[in-house]
Amino acid sequence: MAPFVPIYDLHPDDATIRASLDHVEPPLLAALALATGDVDLLRPDLQPDLSNPFDPEGGWTLEQRDAAAEVAFDALIQLRDRDRNTAAPVDPEHLRPIIERLISRTVDDTFLDFLREELEVEGVDLRAPGWHKDTVAPDRDFTVAVVGAGMSGLVAAYRLQQAGVPFVVLEKNADVGGTWLENQYPGCRVDISNHFFSYSFAQKHDWPQLFSTQDVLLDYFRGFAEEHHLRDRIRFSTEIRSATWSDEDGAWTLQVDGPSGSGLLTAQAMIVAVGQLNRPKLPDIDGLDTFSGPWFHSANWDHGVDFRGKKVAAIGNGCSGAQLIPVIAEQAARIDVYQRTPNWFVPTPDYHDEVSDSQRWLFAHVPFYSEWYRFWLFYRGAEALLPCTKVDPGWPSGGKSVGAANEFLRVVLAEYIEAEFADRPDLLAKVMPTYPPAGKRIVRDNGIWARTLKRDNVSLITDPIQRIDPTGVVTADGEVHEADIIIYGTGFRASDFLVPMTIVGRHGRELHAEWAGDARAYLGITVPNFPNMFCLYGPNTNIVVNGSIIFFSECEVRYVMGCLRLLFERDAAALDCDREVFEAYNDRVDEANRQSVWGVATVNSWYRNSHGRVAQNWPFTLLDFWSASRQPNPDDFHGLGPGGMASSGARHDALH
Repeated sequence: MAPFVPIYDLHPDDATIRASLDHVEPPLLAALALATGDVDLLRPDLQPDLSNPFDPEGGWTLEQRDAAAEVAFDALIQLRDRDRNTAAPVDPEHLRPIIERLISRTVDDTFLDFLREELEVEGVDLRAPGWHKDTVAPDRDFTVAVVGAGMSGLVAAYRLQQAGVPFVVLEKNADVGGTWLENQYPGCRVDISNHFFSYSFAQKHDWPQLFSTQDVLLDYFRGFAEEHHLRDRIRFSTEIRSATWSDEDGAWTLQVDGPSGSGLLTAQAMIVAVGQLNRPKLPDIDGLDTFSGPWFHSANWDHGVDFRGKKVAAIGNGCSGAQLIPVIAEQAARIDVYQRTPNWFVPTPDYHDEVSDSQRWLFAHVPFYSEWYRFWLFYRGAEALLPCTKVDPGWPSGGKSVGAANEFLRVVLAEYIEAEFADRPDLLAKVMPTYPPAGKRIVRDNGIWARTLKRDNVSLITDPIQRIDPTGVVTADGEVHEADIIIYGTGFRASDFLVPMTIVGRHGRELHAEWAGDARAYLGITVPNFPNMFCLYGPNTNIVVNGSIIFFSECEVRYVMGCLRLLFERDAAALDCDREVFEAYNDRVDEANRQSVWGVATVNSWYRNSHGRVAQNWPFTLLDFWSASRQPNPDDFHGLGPGGMASSGARHDALH
């Protein structure tokens, strides 16, 4: 294959180029090194120090930044003056030294392949199926039902389309987007940089903000569906009531309710892409439905309610609450914030910032800069904080941290909170967590939380709620806090995977009865006795401090496509996960979760189910999941036998 030669549009004068370099970051030099073919632009003296993941300068001193700006200026002039505005051909051999200099470490071949896929600068989609049904199984009747048209369902549909596998998408809502369609509360935005919270193979160069709002993310997924002609394959306003497997037919029969009523649909495989955060959770509070005024969950926002001049009760202050409460506080006459557990906040000064004009210019004109910027976010956010979550069995007990790295994280985050509330010791005593950081979700903050709680019309109430009555909220001390409106920012039924669908597999086994409230799946994807059923964002695929869930979805979909290829190549009717493999895998995951802060912290968290088991979180590295899901091992399934696709033995090593 001929090397990829990108074409770019770069015709500015020197002053325009100079103005674009007011805040140079390390990935710009990497982009320019690849575009010019000059690896030495990333000089040894300009390698960043990545030991502090919170360093706002990205590991550079101010002197290094100034020197890098001069290097970048000269390189941009060189690119501008080239004939025909073509960059140097992308040579994969150049990627290793550029990556190594950017991240200040050596990389082996496996790690390089892992990073290349996220970088996506070679002019080819490295996670594409690489096969087509017309070649592998042209005469086989086979349809896949994809349940859900959110972020995971859309990428599944796209990959099925690439491979020529017939499919239909069933979506309970009237539009695509999933979480980003349903959660329309004021202030809703992504808490991972949107350059990273996007498909590796469908990057966007003109994000308006560094952390986009809900409507911008929804437009991204809508645009993706439109661009790739997926809408015509989606049945909107269609909900799955049940799915039943037949060994005789080698297929699932789905009972669906849609705009035209109820009906049946047959599919040889089913990809369930409903995720973990799709069913709102209301708190178990007496009298909840006795309140006489408007009340609703943040995920079911009532846009007809006017908050102006009203007394509002906001119950729940996690990620959703921390985003919506500051907005409502600016509208309401009064807002009472009911806090059960204080949050750890990670300082993010640019959380609400627009992308600067200079950075927009660089994204628009410099070959590969968006890709390298996304890669930079990926690497720095992928594993840097993971060691801070690991339990040291010899660490002195006290409950505030679980090891030296976790204590370092606690001190850094505590210093931020102390600085934010230094002038309000009364509030500081209420908002300082006493549990280890990462024991529950950490919230991003740019200072708006402290500013909100210090407002004259805001009260932070930490007394437990006893009940709701028609007039408002009654706390345990007997005080009645009158309210006109109640908002519940109380999260989701994350442990209730695939609710409310009834799914019946082999031998009449019902999935929810099998799980009994303790959902498990092999790689979060497959479950024994439920052949040809694949979950996306399934059990134990949530991440806490490392990376973006989109990364997991892309890896999972590639694994599913590999499973379908196995079915076609072996002419097999069913692919059913081996029980022993399933149990051994979950034992390893459970043991690793018990060695993580979220497995030992006693703080209330949606990470644990009603059995006390961590059913949500992935405790290993992103590289581990990538290795485990790169391709299926035929020996992990019944009825396929040895041979065929190569066994991915690296998986077992990765998860030990």
